Amino acid sequence: MSDARKEQIRTRIWQEEPEADNPFAARVARCHGYDVYGEMLGRARWVDMLYLLFRGEAPTRAEADLLEALAVALANPGPRDPAVHAAMCGGVGGSTSAACLMAALAVGAGQLAGGREVLLTMEGWATCGTDLEAWRAHFAASAAEAGKIASVWPAPEHPSGFDPHGVRTATPVRRTLACLAALDVGPRLAWLEANREALEAVAGCPLTLSGVAGAAFADLGFSPEEGEMLHLMLRLPGAAAHALEQRRHGYKEFPFFAVELENDPAEESA
Repeated sequence: MSDARKEQIRTRIWQEEPEADNPFAARVARCHGYDVYGEMLGRARWVDMLYLLFRGEAPTRAEADLLEALAVALANPGPRDPAVHAAMCGGVGGSTSAACLMAALAVGAGQLAGGREVLLTMEGWATCGTDLEAWRAHFAASAAEAGKIASVWPAPEHPSGFDPHGVRTATPVRRTLACLAALDVGPRLAWLEANREALEAVAGCPLTLSGVAGAAFADLGFSPEEGEMLHLMLRLPGAAAHALEQRRHGYKEFPFFAVELENDPAEESA
């Protein structure tokens, strides 16, 4: 049988050479031409590998630094984030580790601080770039077209990358934007930092971390689909850690959110 007939896996990403005595084990594994276990291991950072897998080329030092800083910012959204809370519910209920992560992915995939919002934000950057008036038209068009196009996703209820419930830009968002913009990898982050308040006025609500992430992924050259996938992946460490913590604590110590009733029936009856 010819080599062409033997080769069944079609991918530009990965190429393997088998061991002489075991065709099912790789002797050499290359990612876009780079020998992973012969050249990269011990020299490359994890973000170098991520960038190489998705972009097909090694990042520059500045690009790797930007992706690493963004990964730190996204690593743990915190227990108030719905995706992390979903993983915590799985952990305290005794679900498997895979189930906890799947819960986090499912809840964190949507259009409110989720992966889909990052995709929509990046599509906005592709359409509008650094033109404030183009963003104004984009937000108006998005609101007008909401629900008209058939999709598995519901119509967005707010400008993507902005917090419909926020009063002002949160401190972590401002600090993350300042840190990433200072790395000077692309035009979007720097423009966003300089024009944040004007863009927030157009959107009618403050910028979110997913909005900053969308600009960063765009500056790094990722497609909207790639940015969505990376956003889902990079937020999993916090979900995993919180799920394991709640599994150890048990349901009696599970952190429920306090609710203050302004018209408590118990107090009224008393």
